[in-house]
Amino acid sequence: MKYTYYGQSCFLLEADGKKFLFDPFITHNALASAVDISKIEADYILVSHGHGDHVADLVLLGKQTGAVIIAMPEVAAWAEKQGLTNIHQMNYGSAKFDFGKLRMVWATHSSSMPDGSYGGNPAGFVLETGGKTIYYAGDTSLNLDMKILAELYSLDYAILPIGGNYTMDVDDALISTKYINCSKVIGVHYNTFPAIEIDTKDAVEKFGREGKVLLLPEIGETIQL
Repeated sequence: MKYTYYGQSCFLLEADGKKFLFDPFITHNALASAVDISKIEADYILVSHGHGDHVADLVLLGKQTGAVIIAMPEVAAWAEKQGLTNIHQMNYGSAKFDFGKLRMVWATHSSSMPDGSYGGNPAGFVLETGGKTIYYAGDTSLNLDMKILAELYSLDYAILPIGGNYTMDVDDALISTKYINCSKVIGVHYNTFPAIEIDTKDAVEKFGREGKVLLLPEIGETIQL
């Protein structure tokens, strides 16, 4: 499985010939200016919630790739109004797909669409594909519901927000690794704006002292999972 980071909470997972793009926000992110969005391909686009820093490029990339959009019904309804038609609505629960299995899970945050309309509930995802199980938390605070994931899954990696202010910070994310019983973390949702800037060296060292691994790929970088 390969992971490519596009900044903020946008990333691409590739496994078994399928490409999964999460929370597309690239062209409005100055830190991602070197990313050529026209070259991005996807079979599925997964959307955790409706905030602009997660859906700003959803319409553009949805039309460009023809990918199946997986999102809450309210996000899906907004996407349909923007002209997207290849949509699979989900809510908190699991479903089988041609790539394996996907579960939408609880996140503690808020959600509204760029036009101010209601965005439904925020969510995260657990993706089972390519022989690996990946948890993407979406935008969330630390919460006890995360402990359920340790009972349901043996997670290979967790993709967690670490910037604080709007979501978990580094310390909370480190606690969450104990809740979900996962020692390999990829950090997202940090350094894009002043309110979520962090000391990345200190963050990596904090995880290391607890016997955990925090991966922070550069924007545009691809790593092997």
